[in-house]
Amino acid sequence: MNITQKIISKHLLSGQMKAGEEISLKIDQTLTQDATGTMAYLQFEAMGVRKVKTKLSVSYVDHNTLQSGFENADDHKFLQTIAAKYGIVFSPAGNGICHQVHLERFGVCGQTLIGADSHTPTAGGLGMLAFGAGGLDVAAVMAGQPFYLIMPNIVKVNLKGKLKGWAGAKDIILELLRLLTVKGGRNKIFEFAGEGVKFLTVPERATITNMGAELGAATSIFPSDLITKEFLKKQDRPSAWKEISADKDSSYDEELEIDLSALEPLIACPHSPDNVKKVKELKDIKVNQVCIGSCTNSSLNDMLLLSALLKGRKINKDVSLVVSPGSRQVLSMLAKDGALANIIDSGARILESACGPCIGMGQSPKSEGVSIRTFNRNFKGRSGTKDAFVYLASPVTAAAAALVGKIIDPSKIFTKKPNIKIPNKYIIDDAQFQKPSAKLAKTEIIKGPNIKSLPEFAPFADALKCSIVIKTGDNISTDDIMPAGAKVLPYRSNLEKISQFTFSAMDADFYQRAKSFEDSIIIGGENYGQGSSREHAALAPRFLGVKIILVKSFARIHLANLINFGIVPLTFENAYDYDLLNAGETMVFEDIKQRIKDNESIIAKIGDKEIKVKYELTQRQKEIIFAGGMLNLIKATIK
Repeated sequence: MNITQKIISKHLLSGQMKAGEEISLKIDQTLTQDATGTMAYLQFEAMGVRKVKTKLSVSYVDHNTLQSGFENADDHKFLQTIAAKYGIVFSPAGNGICHQVHLERFGVCGQTLIGADSHTPTAGGLGMLAFGAGGLDVAAVMAGQPFYLIMPNIVKVNLKGKLKGWAGAKDIILELLRLLTVKGGRNKIFEFAGEGVKFLTVPERATITNMGAELGAATSIFPSDLITKEFLKKQDRPSAWKEISADKDSSYDEELEIDLSALEPLIACPHSPDNVKKVKELKDIKVNQVCIGSCTNSSLNDMLLLSALLKGRKINKDVSLVVSPGSRQVLSMLAKDGALANIIDSGARILESACGPCIGMGQSPKSEGVSIRTFNRNFKGRSGTKDAFVYLASPVTAAAAALVGKIIDPSKIFTKKPNIKIPNKYIIDDAQFQKPSAKLAKTEIIKGPNIKSLPEFAPFADALKCSIVIKTGDNISTDDIMPAGAKVLPYRSNLEKISQFTFSAMDADFYQRAKSFEDSIIIGGENYGQGSSREHAALAPRFLGVKIILVKSFARIHLANLINFGIVPLTFENAYDYDLLNAGETMVFEDIKQRIKDNESIIAKIGDKEIKVKYELTQRQKEIIFAGGMLNLIKATIK
C-alpha cells in the first residue's frame, strides 16, 4: 500500500478504498480556529454530548484577534469556557497560527486530523492524514461521529533531484498550481515521493501541503522519515514519531514528476493562485507592500532565512514590510537568537503571531496597490482592498521586492544563499495552552450578547419553486460568497447579522433580494465554492432561503457544507444550459424529494424551458438533506 492507503486502512469505519465510493473514517484529532470555531462549538453544544470523544481537540484563537469592539473578545471568552467544559485544549491569542502551532506541538505521524480550516492539510508535512472541513463536520467528529468523504484518487508526485539557486518549497507548490490549476486537485490526494523529499525540511514540506488546498485537493501528505523524527525530537516530542513510507510495489491512480533542479523562483499573479509566472518574466512592477508570514511561510526556518537576507540592509522607502512569525515559539526564538533585530532594523513592522493580513484582518494595501505576500490566496478583494493587486511568492522573492521596491529575480539582489542553522532544540513553553477543567460539568459557558444560537431549519420540501437570486461565473470562492476581514469576522457567531454580508462584494443588493424571495436558487459555473472551508458561505445562504445551488461543478469542502445545511447541490447535465438561465427567473422542481429518494432524474422548468440537472448523493447525504441538515439528523439519533 501507499502512505495514504496505510493510514486510511487503519482508520476505516465503513466503505472500501475505491475511488468514488463514500468512506467513513475514525478521526484522532480535531482543530478549530476562532473564525469558524465559534459556530462549530455552538453546533457541538446543541448535540448534547458531555465531552469530546477524540484523542485530542484543540481550539485556537488566531483569526479574529483585532479587538475593535467587544464581539471578538466575547467570542474568545466563549471559546475558552466551552473548551474547559467539554475537554478541549485552548490556545489563546498570541500562541500563534493554528497550523504552525499544531505542527510544532500536537501533530502525530500516522494519525488522522480534521480542522475547521481549509489549510488543515499543513499537518501532512508531518505524515498526518489531515483534512479541512466545515465546522459542523468537526463538531460531529468531536461528538463521536465518523468523518465521511468520497474516496479520492491518490496521485504520486515524484520529486526528482534537488532545489538549486533561489528556488524554494513555495516554488514547488506554485509549479504544481501552474501545471494543474486551482481545479486540478479536486477529488485527489497528493502523496509526495522521490529523492527530492529527503532534501526538504518538515516546515518546507508543510508549505507544500498547506497550499495543496489551492489545488482543490482533499489533502496532501509526505512520508514520515528521519527528517520528521529529527523535527519532533527538537520539539521534545519523540513519541509522536513513527516511520511511514509507501511500499515499493504500491500503486497510484495517477503519477507526475517535478524536476526540482530545474525550478526557479515563481510568483502567482493576480487574482488566482494558479496564475503562475517566472519571477524574471515580470519587469518593472512597482511594489507598495510586502507581507511575510501566514500559515504557509511563518516557520522558524522561514524567519531565520528572512533575517539573514535583511541583515545590514534597509527596505525601500516606498515599501511597507510587515512580518508575522507563525507562533510564540518562533517569535521567542527569533528574539533570543538576535535574528529578530535584523528584521526590525531593516525597517520591517512586526505583527503578532496570527493570520492577520491573510484574511483581510488589517494591513490592507493602498488603492490599486501592489502587495507581494508569502500567503496562500490572492483572490480579488481578499486583502481588504478591492482594487489591489496581490502576488504570492516565497520569502526570498518577497524580501527582494521589499529591498528594491519592485518585483525582481532574487539572484539580482542576493549573491550567496545563507546557511541557516536550526538550533538542536526548540524553546518549549506550553504554559499558555489551557487544559480542560478537572470539573467539566460545573464549568460555566460564557456567551456575550453577539453570540446567537443556530436557528433550526425545516425539513426538505416535496416540491420547490425557486427564484434565481444570483447567477455567478467560474471559480467563485467562499470569499466571494462570504467575505472575511475586520468588518465581517466579528459576526461569525451571529448568523442573522453575518448573513447581511452574503455576496456583498459582488452584489450589494443580494441580501435584500434574497430576503424578498420565499425560496431561492443560486446558479454558478465551474469549481463553485473554492477556497476557505468557512461554512458560513453555505449557512448564510440557507438562512436567507436558498434551497438549491445549481452549477457546473463544486469544490469539495463547500459541497459538503451545502449538504450539511440541507441545501441541494445540483449540476447541469448539459453545461450549455447555464447560458439559458437569468437572475430573477423562477425554476420549478416538481416532486424533487421523491425523485432524489428514488434516484430518478430531475427536470427543472422555467416557463416553457426544461433544464436537465444531475445530483450525486449517497444515501447518508440524502437523509441529511431530507432532515433539513446534519444537525437535525444528529440531534434525532445521537445518544
